[in-house]
Amino acid sequence: MKILILGAGQVGRTAAYHLSREPANEVTVVDTNEDVLRDLQDRLDIRAVAGNASFPKVLEAARIADTDILIALTSSDEVNIVACSIANALYRTPTKIARIRAPEYTSREQLFSEGALAVDVWISPEQLVTEYIAKLLSFPGALQVVDFADGRVQLVGVRARRDGLLCGRQLRALREHLPDTETRVAAIYRNDKLVPVAGDTFVEENDEIFFVAASDDLRRVMAELRRSEDPVRRLVIAGGGNIGYRLARTLEKSNQVKLIERDPRRARRISEVLENTIVLAGDAADEELLVEENIDSVDVFAALTNSEEANVLSAMLAKRLGAKRVMALVNRPSYGELMENRNIDVVISPQTITIGSLLAHVRRGDVVRVHSLRRGAAEAIEAVVHGAEDRSRVIGRRVEQIALPEGANIVAIVRGENVIMAHHDTVVNSEDHVIVFLSDRRHVEAVEQLFQTEG
Repeated sequence: MKILILGAGQVGRTAAYHLSREPANEVTVVDTNEDVLRDLQDRLDIRAVAGNASFPKVLEAARIADTDILIALTSSDEVNIVACSIANALYRTPTKIARIRAPEYTSREQLFSEGALAVDVWISPEQLVTEYIAKLLSFPGALQVVDFADGRVQLVGVRARRDGLLCGRQLRALREHLPDTETRVAAIYRNDKLVPVAGDTFVEENDEIFFVAASDDLRRVMAELRRSEDPVRRLVIAGGGNIGYRLARTLEKSNQVKLIERDPRRARRISEVLENTIVLAGDAADEELLVEENIDSVDVFAALTNSEEANVLSAMLAKRLGAKRVMALVNRPSYGELMENRNIDVVISPQTITIGSLLAHVRRGDVVRVHSLRRGAAEAIEAVVHGAEDRSRVIGRRVEQIALPEGANIVAIVRGENVIMAHHDTVVNSEDHVIVFLSDRRHVEAVEQLFQTEG
């Protein structure tokens, strides 16, 4: 598949990294910064073209005529929209995806209806991150919470704690404790290494456990792995940028929210728009300010500024001063690996969150949802199976008969309104939504091929 990425910023570089690692893809990246492009070419198997992403000549040099998917990820909404329009008008590019940040565009649904702007799919990384954080806050103690089948099924990552009912016991005890609740453990990571999942697998303290369950059962299963935590009431947000502002606006009606913004002018502007949020002009890494604002009584401190160093520093300080739980927005995966499970409870990666939304439109077969997990090392996919039994590698077969690659597991099936936890003897039917967990995303292509109709 020929993929053209416009923009080599943080999101663009992450997309290039993930997509170029899949053998079936030919990736080209366009950007005005030649130094960034050279660095990308040194590290990735991609083509690079320097120039303005909305100029037809530059797009032609990037072989837009042969492109299957255009992904416009520059920092300018207008450049992204124009590039998609040119690709559609001159080259009839089949799929055009654009990063659109401004609410002035995204709030007008008719702009993206058929026959309007030539954008097939738009994504807003800031909105995706905001929704992701809000979901995490609704399930205190979770490391990741992702939705499938329009929210009917959720996959959750948690860290097992000593006070959890299942800690020190075998996984089969989960069914004994919750006889009326269907759940499936998809993976267990211990000291960053994958542990085989079976009924006799023991759960140890600090294990990172991914499980899937129907949405209504989620909290009961989480309580087995760690002591139930009180709902989040008091929240302090560091940073009044797009993400911090959006999160405050989302939560201020149901939570006590304070927002700390370094720029006095920005603080003044957002204070005039937010209704119930207390906006403070100051430095979130100022110990005196945090103490004055009673940080030790805060349920969650979320550092969401544009500087990951400032986020890490302020989150660590808030934790030391008594905040119950701290989160930090971190762009570099290496930072996340260093900080998570040490001084910071949850590291939030905008790139990891955004890439899942992109991948759902790039995957072969009818893949309707993709979530990147564990800083991009693992992946969870929701695929719809179509066709007749004699032309499919999965329809009519039991899970144990399906030739899944190593590290891939079918963990759940959504059939109509029913959520079915997948076991070895579960049979896959046509039109099932099959949820697959891949501990190693390098096997994505093999899984995609399984769900494609043959002949």
